[in-house]
Amino acid sequence: MSEQAPPGPPEPPEPPGSPGAPATATKQKEKSGESRRSFGQILRESILEGNSVTVIFLAIFTAIVIGGLLNAFTNTTVLHAWGNFFSAPGAAISQAWNTATGAYVALFEGSIFNPHTVAALFQQASIGTAVHNGYLGAVFNPLSETCVQATPLLLAGLAVALPYQAGMFNIGAQSQFIGGAILATYLGYGVSLPPVIHVIVCVLGAFVGGAALGWFVGELKARTGAHEVITTIMLNYIMAYLLSYLLGNVMQRPGRTDLISPFIAGDAHLWHLFGSTLRINAGFLLALACAFGVWWLLYRTTTGFEFRAIGKNPNAARVAGMNVERSWVLVMLIAGGLAGLAAATVIQGTDFSLNFQSYGTYGIDAITVALLGLGRPLGVVLAALLFGAFHAGAPLMQAQTSTPVDIVTVLEALIVLFVAAPPLIRAIYRLRAARASGVAGLSGKGLA
Repeated sequence: MSEQAPPGPPEPPEPPGSPGAPATATKQKEKSGESRRSFGQILRESILEGNSVTVIFLAIFTAIVIGGLLNAFTNTTVLHAWGNFFSAPGAAISQAWNTATGAYVALFEGSIFNPHTVAALFQQASIGTAVHNGYLGAVFNPLSETCVQATPLLLAGLAVALPYQAGMFNIGAQSQFIGGAILATYLGYGVSLPPVIHVIVCVLGAFVGGAALGWFVGELKARTGAHEVITTIMLNYIMAYLLSYLLGNVMQRPGRTDLISPFIAGDAHLWHLFGSTLRINAGFLLALACAFGVWWLLYRTTTGFEFRAIGKNPNAARVAGMNVERSWVLVMLIAGGLAGLAAATVIQGTDFSLNFQSYGTYGIDAITVALLGLGRPLGVVLAALLFGAFHAGAPLMQAQTSTPVDIVTVLEALIVLFVAAPPLIRAIYRLRAARASGVAGLSGKGLA
């Protein structure tokens, strides 16, 4: 065997006068400059350059401002005051301001924190009266209701966001929700099981009911090329009519003529987390666990990498050896199961029976939540909590200020409108276009 030649001496660096020296020095300076930039500099540049996170916050702010103006200038008292604007401009502006801010204050008190209930709690404690669960429940009830409202929105939003990462648009969260609700309800009242097992069986049944419909959509796309938007829209109608038939003939509550199912058994209810005075239940923890699971699946597993690669370019993924058709089926199966779990949190957590109001507008709201969350798990969690707060605070806002709850729908629509049009936000606030580098640490990628 011939001996290998010893490695030669390292190549000397290029002299300053050589053609490649300036480019190398420039790259090294840029790299060292990037590493020396502080978090404050990155944050400032992110705000000025209008990356995705900045655009979302400004979109929410802009929607709140416009929603307040709409609320104020559709109020007859405000319009009357502005009819006398030139004689009393201060009163007109004050009336508009009080109307807009009053609605938002009531919305905040109904969804996050109500200082009046806290004051009552401290008053009871100061006079030596024993503080019972009723006062504590009143203090934490707004947050509890926000979490309750956000739970199905979070799960349904994930059911739309996950296929979005794989290049698919799931508009069938409503049909998958109905499929999960049917199985969860039937297992809840028609099957007798021990308490803990009964809850688990109903939850698993809801997952299976939604996953079956998602699997069907994925199979149609994989085998025939049928577009998932068309098939999911059609399934929404099919499942709605199927629910009508079942509630009127098979699952109707005895002694009732309207379309409503029997109540599920008490041992099939999801457990309350903080006592019976607060409605927040184990469904909220289930939703958070699913959000973490989707994040782990997408960004920590080979299957998730394949989902995202297929979403970028299915043809290139197929050339790379990925089974695109199998991924389509799998991602829709998981998404359908997540929508079914959303039904479980409603049927087993709050409603305890099934009717046509049970699924509400969750199918449409899921698309809104997924778009606002940029299709990423953490973004979906934050968007669901925001919309959950809107829904939780709307009744108190209407009761205190006579503001119609429809203003919440207007706010949600405005937020999505501005989030979907970043150039419009950048034009309104005169933001520079985000650079390709330098703000990655605070960009939308951080929401993964």
